[in-house]
Amino acid sequence: MTDTLYTPEKLLEALNDLGLKTSTLSHEAVFRVGEGDDIKSQLPGAHTKNLFLKDDKGQLWLISAEQTTQINLKALPKIIGSGRLSFGSEERLHAALGVRPGSVTALGLINDPHHRVKFILDKALADADIVNFHPLTNTATTSLSQADFRTFIASLGRDLVVIDFTAIT
Repeated sequence: MTDTLYTPEKLLEALNDLGLKTSTLSHEAVFRVGEGDDIKSQLPGAHTKNLFLKDDKGQLWLISAEQTTQINLKALPKIIGSGRLSFGSEERLHAALGVRPGSVTALGLINDPHHRVKFILDKALADADIVNFHPLTNTATTSLSQADFRTFIASLGRDLVVIDFTAIT
């Protein structure tokens, strides 16, 4: 992987080059969980919400969770070993993952070859057979099997950290 930012087209090419089976549906822009339910009903599998966070030590974090998972941001630092968390700025998000707000996605980790962003996966999402992520743009959704998603993460040289957010109070 290079330091050049991937576009949605280059990302899908890279997934194909890894031999991963994906299905991508183009649609109107979706900015928040709860929008685009008509689109999601056309796609099997777990749908995601993705949080781009920064802690007070300057560490960047990406949390990918099943869309209905509740995440307690106040309790989270103790669980993941971070400082106090806040949402990362649009500029920081684009510099780190090459995406804009509304398009945050675990697939954006392809744009972080130096692993500046620590990645956390929700157990509910890790247990899903099929996962759906934006392919670096919120005008499409890409579906892939859990096995293919894990192959993608491994191809980036990343360890998978899974947290059961339902166990955090």
